[in-house]
Amino acid sequence: MFYGAMVWDPWLIVSQIVCLQCLYYLSLGVAMALLVGTRVPRLTLLYLFDFATLTPRTPTGWCAIASFLLAAVAGAGFMLYVIERAKKCLDFAATLYIIHLFICIVYGGWPASITWWVVNITGLAIMALLGEYLCIRRELKEIPISRLRARPGFLVWINFVFNYWLQYNDIPAMAFKMLLLSFSFYDKRSNLHQTIDVLKLKFN
Repeated sequence: MFYGAMVWDPWLIVSQIVCLQCLYYLSLGVAMALLVGTRVPRLTLLYLFDFATLTPRTPTGWCAIASFLLAAVAGAGFMLYVIERAKKCLDFAATLYIIHLFICIVYGGWPASITWWVVNITGLAIMALLGEYLCIRRELKEIPISRLRARPGFLVWINFVFNYWLQYNDIPAMAFKMLLLSFSFYDKRSNLHQTIDVLKLKFN
């Protein structure tokens, strides 16, 4: 989506940060609605930004923890399309969680729960490593060359026809040589190659 040349573009970086942050909170909200929303009478922002909700002492706390980890996995998938560069994944993931920390401080004060720090550091590691892995897979993905193999042969074939027409202006001989050349480009059997070579010697 935002893939381009390696140039310093502040507006592009800001747009990527905002886009990734919004997508992260969107996925976190969906996960919270599915896992936590069915267990509480009302789902509020408290479960997204209050550190006290992340606790292993209650089933609802475990559901909230699972929601944050699922959002981290989803964030790694979003990086594949928003960031697209493996070496930038750690920077953007760290920026996302630093912004999340600031929002949590504004909303509910400094996170005093060890569980909150463990969950978010784990989420940061998951998002950065998985996002980097996905981006590396895309960067190292093989380019399908099966469809391109015929292209150089086709260009040589056109060049041969044009040159032969200019030199000899002989349509029957040109057509026969076109047929031989086509077989030699697209057929890989050695016996046919030998037959074609004999025919070429005969008609040259």
